[in-house]
Amino acid sequence: MTGSDVTKAGVRGQRPGSEATPDSLRAPSKRRRAEEPMVPKADFDSYYGRPIIKAPSWSARDIAGYFFLGGLAGAGSVLAAGAHLTGRRRTAKAMKVSSLGAISLSTAALVHDLGMPSRFANMLRVCKPTSPMSVGSWLLAGYGPAAGAAALCAATGRLPRADAAATATAAVLGPAVAAYTAVLAANTAVPAWHEAHRELPYAFVSSATAAAAGMALVVAPLSENAPARRAALLGAAGEALALRIGKRRMGIVAETYERGLGGRFSRVAELLSAGGALGAALLGHRHRSAAAISGLSLLAGSACLRLGVFHAGIASAEDPKYTVLPQRQRSTERSRRESPDLAR
Repeated sequence: MTGSDVTKAGVRGQRPGSEATPDSLRAPSKRRRAEEPMVPKADFDSYYGRPIIKAPSWSARDIAGYFFLGGLAGAGSVLAAGAHLTGRRRTAKAMKVSSLGAISLSTAALVHDLGMPSRFANMLRVCKPTSPMSVGSWLLAGYGPAAGAAALCAATGRLPRADAAATATAAVLGPAVAAYTAVLAANTAVPAWHEAHRELPYAFVSSATAAAAGMALVVAPLSENAPARRAALLGAAGEALALRIGKRRMGIVAETYERGLGGRFSRVAELLSAGGALGAALLGHRHRSAAAISGLSLLAGSACLRLGVFHAGIASAEDPKYTVLPQRQRSTERSRRESPDLAR
């Protein structure tokens, strides 16, 4: 007797023979490969109605103004250097003074939002290349005196060599001053800014170029505004292209640039920039008033873009779905890449 019993379901208690196959050598069954959780995944749309990250406590007027005026100053120094080299002296002088005024107001807006001037000075105690705020503080500390010296020399007509050196220094630092605020915003956890980290610097630099071109159209004579008109077209086109590419890539977070205050400011910015660029191209070389109106439209469009970006960021931080859903999507895509069998 083997001790096994024969039942309707088979032989009970029988020991496996030599032909038995261990479980580790068996081919995976379709049932095992297709195992899925019985409970479906929950569709997240809130976190008890509360935001997951803390929205920035920045003032829209101060920070959006800081972004806009810094970009205007940086791009304006590049146009001023070009005008200086090509003999457009009235344009060069006006843009140097404009850049000095813009960077002064930009720094004042930043200090006002910080609350105490000593906080800005404290940021210069160390230089941390991995911190956009630290790098930006040192950029402002280097760019401001150069822009001031260039404006002072141009206004007085003295020290031409110092004027050339200061103008060149401001022009070299200008693009970084126009772009670093976008890097600063994208380095935060705010979804609308962080998800646009690839396109936001291009959008800010293009918008700054359009704003500087607008300022040149306002202050420069008709005989010297040809470079400004070309820069207006280039800046407006680059701004629109960068934003469209960013919205297509950001997925659900792009809603914050299309709805609410962020959406309204973004649409107004697009209309003003496009209208100003077209007006400058078609009429800017014929009528002084048309050039000035086109320039003001470009300036207003650049300011509205910064306000749109700012309010889109605040809206994305206040709604938890813009934090969780992109993270869940990235986690799912990473799991599919690591486990191709689960994707089938």
